[in-house]
Amino acid sequence: MDTTTMPTTTDIWHSGDLDLDAYLARIGQARATPSAAALTALHEAHVRAIPFENIDPLLGRSPSLAIGDIADKLVHRRRGGYCYEHNLLLAAALEQLGYDVVRQTARVQPDSGGPRTHMNLRVHVDGTDYLADTGFGAGIMHPMPLRTGTEFDQAGWRYRLSADEGGLRLEKFTDGEWRAEYSFGPEPQQPIDYEVANHYVATHPRSPFTGRIVVMRLSDGVCRKLIGKHLVAEHPDGSREHTVIGPDDLAGALRSLDLHLDAADLHLVRERYAGEG
Repeated sequence: MDTTTMPTTTDIWHSGDLDLDAYLARIGQARATPSAAALTALHEAHVRAIPFENIDPLLGRSPSLAIGDIADKLVHRRRGGYCYEHNLLLAAALEQLGYDVVRQTARVQPDSGGPRTHMNLRVHVDGTDYLADTGFGAGIMHPMPLRTGTEFDQAGWRYRLSADEGGLRLEKFTDGEWRAEYSFGPEPQQPIDYEVANHYVATHPRSPFTGRIVVMRLSDGVCRKLIGKHLVAEHPDGSREHTVIGPDDLAGALRSLDLHLDAADLHLVRERYAGEG
């Protein structure tokens, strides 16, 4: 069989469609030779710069997963997005920089029958495979080596990986016990796999992203979330501050989470927000 015209993995994902310099400027990073330290710095910078948000599904739009469209939204228009957008963007940047990247899927809340709808990445550098995931809400700040039995500090919260049938589980120490955030295996995915999952997540009435606003930001020692009308700041010691946000307070709350909508979208979100129970 003649393989000379078969697409490479990078071609399948169209990583070259990303303006890498614009992405690096968005997150405040310079080009660097692939290394574990450079991967960590890039991952952290992405989490700090780009919000997790569901404005498009909330307004009845299914986000495009084309790299050019993701970059236009998250990089050039300085919006945020959810897991597919964040991690497809990160994967394209990493591949352009010379990293070996595998795109995977994960089952959310595996102990309660959650769906296999989350996207994460396996990145190989310096002889080690790492879990990279900039799109799990306000999840992990830094990539984690794919090994069990080691606890990792993620912006003040305790995380670890444990063995799971056929793969691994990402666990977070919460309320005195380890709880599974998601489980995942090593199987590489194809673009169509995310198109199918994205359709469900963006359109299904039982999706957590179609019925109420979700915006999340992670920084050292504080996780800030706007879930519906509730603005919450959580801390690793379990303490939290809670504020109920009304329609007139919405724009300010979004700005406090580094999310700046244009006037048209802000109007539509405010209308949707006012109708929430």
